[in-house]
Amino acid sequence: MLKRKSLLSAAVLMMLFTIILTACGGTSNTASSPAPAATAEASAPAASEQPAATDTPAAEFRDYETPKGTVKIPAKPKRIVTDFYGGELLSVGANVVGVEPSAFENPFLTDLLKNTKDVGYPINVEKTLELAPDLIVVMYDGNYDALSKIAPTIYIPYGTATNIYETVKLFGDIVGAPDKAEAFLADFDKKAAEGREKLKGIVKEDDTFGIYELTDKGELWIFGDNAGRGGQVLYNALKLKMPEKNKNDNQTLQLSMELLPEYAADYMFLTTYDPEKKGDKLKELKDSPVWKGLPATKNNHLFYNDFDTYYRYDPIAITSQIDLFVDMIVARNVENKK
Repeated sequence: MLKRKSLLSAAVLMMLFTIILTACGGTSNTASSPAPAATAEASAPAASEQPAATDTPAAEFRDYETPKGTVKIPAKPKRIVTDFYGGELLSVGANVVGVEPSAFENPFLTDLLKNTKDVGYPINVEKTLELAPDLIVVMYDGNYDALSKIAPTIYIPYGTATNIYETVKLFGDIVGAPDKAEAFLADFDKKAAEGREKLKGIVKEDDTFGIYELTDKGELWIFGDNAGRGGQVLYNALKLKMPEKNKNDNQTLQLSMELLPEYAADYMFLTTYDPEKKGDKLKELKDSPVWKGLPATKNNHLFYNDFDTYYRYDPIAITSQIDLFVDMIVARNVENKK
């Protein structure tokens, strides 16, 4: 009897062992499991050495339509590498593990990028591979094929979204966080309304506001409502008036000094692109009889703004710029009353 029980116990154990082996094998070979991602370089580390995006169950992927065709992306990506969409992704709570170098000069993103790595531009394939992203989002597609072998890669050309609302909803959808997109836009609307309230009694109904930029080559440009430099803040958030002549479909227009008075505004905001900080072109502009003769100059409604601060156009920068513009207009009003 004891011998029979021992044999029976051994048989049960053998059966359980067989079931466990079968289950383990089935998990790694089911038809629904995604195929392992190809590496970008032959010398890349083995897949077992990195947390690959393919660890995500197939049910947690979805199809996403792009100019490059349909891409299967994680429903809730956990590690994202991007070139120029750092601020857009951060605005909807994404975990950005790698971004291009100029993002670290964005004063509105400094604290949010403390744990993010510089992946270079164009995006360095080897650096990206080391970060083991489960999603890559790019504005430029120069090395799209190599990146798409590392992780699902979405190509979103510059200008795909035309305002902060479209932008935030777009990226909220990409990262599977539409609720965070709605919350961000609600905060933006609240701040914009507060800004408009502060300007009541300061800005007249017919006052016009213009955005201008001087380059290190002495070129002078005007900007619209969706080309950075604060356009979305002035014209969309604060609902201030653009001079009628300054409106154009291209968002930017180069001017000669002779034509500048025709495109002048009651309030004028100038940024200067001067990477070497020479200052010579700005001095020439300020000394110009045309510049000195503008109504905005005579009424002390001319503002010289830092390029790095006002060039930015991601949702986080735009929202932060509301207070900057409102405060400078209010402060100048106080100054002009003295």
